[in-house]
Order: sequence, then C-alpha cells, then structure tokens
Amino acid sequence: MSDPPQTPRASRFPPVRGPYGVALALSATAALLMVLVAAGWQPLLDLDGRIARALHSSALERPTWTRTARVLTDWVWDPWTMRALTAAAVLWLWSRAERTLAVRIAVAAVSGALAQQVLKAVLGRERPEWERPVDTAHFAAMPSGHAMTTAMTCGLLLWAAWQLGSRGPLWWGAAALAVVSSAGVSVTRIYLGVHWLTDVVAGCLLGGAVAAWAAAHASWRREPRPERIAA
Repeated sequence: MSDPPQTPRASRFPPVRGPYGVALALSATAALLMVLVAAGWQPLLDLDGRIARALHSSALERPTWTRTARVLTDWVWDPWTMRALTAAAVLWLWSRAERTLAVRIAVAAVSGALAQQVLKAVLGRERPEWERPVDTAHFAAMPSGHAMTTAMTCGLLLWAAWQLGSRGPLWWGAAALAVVSSAGVSVTRIYLGVHWLTDVVAGCLLGGAVAAWAAAHASWRREPRPERIAA
C-alpha cells in the first residue's frame, strides 16, 4: 500500500521572487555601496569627486539654473513635502476604509525615516566643502535624505495605487513621474554641492527598498499557506 501524499511544510520565509526579490536586491546593492564608501574604496571616491566638482562649477557659472535647483530641492522634492504627501495618502486611505494599507504605508514611512537617521549617524560621512558654496545642508551626507524620502514616498504611493486596482496609463504616468522625481532630486543635491553621487544613489536604493519591503511583507501575508490549501 502506497504512502499518502505528504503535504508540503509551510515556509516561514517568503519566496525570493516578486517584491521580495526586488527588496533584497535593492537592500544588498545599497549595503554594498555604503560599505565601499565606508571602507574608502578610492575609485568610487574619485568618481564622487569628479562629478561633484564638475556640477559645482556649473552651478557657479549658471546662477539661474542654481536658483531653479534650489526651488525644486527646497520645495517640490523636500523631505517634508514628501512626508506631507504620504500623510495625506494615509488619511485618504483610512477614510476609504483601506485601513490595513494605510497602516502599512505609515509604518513603512516612519521606519524608513528612522533607518535614514541611524545610517547617517553610523556612517558619519562628511559633505563636500567648497570655497564658494551655493547652498548649505546639515547632518551627515550618506544616505541622502532628499533622495531616500522621495524614492520611498513615490514607491509607497505607486504600490498603494496598484493595490487599489490602478493598472492603466495613469499608473504608468505616475511611475514615470516617480522616476523623474527621484533622478531630479538626486541631480539637484549634487548640483548644489551638498551631496556626493554615492549619497544620492544609496538614498534612492534604500527608498525603493523600503517600499519593496512593504509590498513584499503584504504579499507574503496574503499568500495561502500549504496546510490551508490541503484543508
């Protein structure tokens, strides 16, 4: 008599695919980048220096562009603008009875902000210094708070829209705007001489990772367990 088929055991961890795989890849890449900077890998630091000097020279020669960059970075892509946008989305979702989604976005946003401050304190990277600065900034340089908050906010809002069933041109247009915003805030921070290239790249990777981890956790929690399927 043959043995009855065995029910597969439920995994305690989500499969490495979909949003979980994206989250893992973004986190690992950001971690590698930060380790290389902390270790003082010279080719990467040299690249930072060349790009920072080139963009700072442009900022000194083109005051109109510099003023535009300051408006964009201080108002449009400012972390507090992004946080206000996230708070508005959370309140709107709550009013629509999408309370689980609202709480997940709020928790992810707060966790991302805390992680950013911890990483800044641990890495303690100095910002660029110039004889003729065109802007100033406070706290450590890596990761860039502007880049991380913008990428995280855009990622969380896109995920929320996807969860609510948005799949058409409007969603893809919002995704394109998210890419432009993340790239734009990164360029303005380097152009204004307050960040290195690796600061903003790490910020974008970490911001995207926070949104991907939120989506991964939500999808894993919804995934049916094998024992439930068997029952």
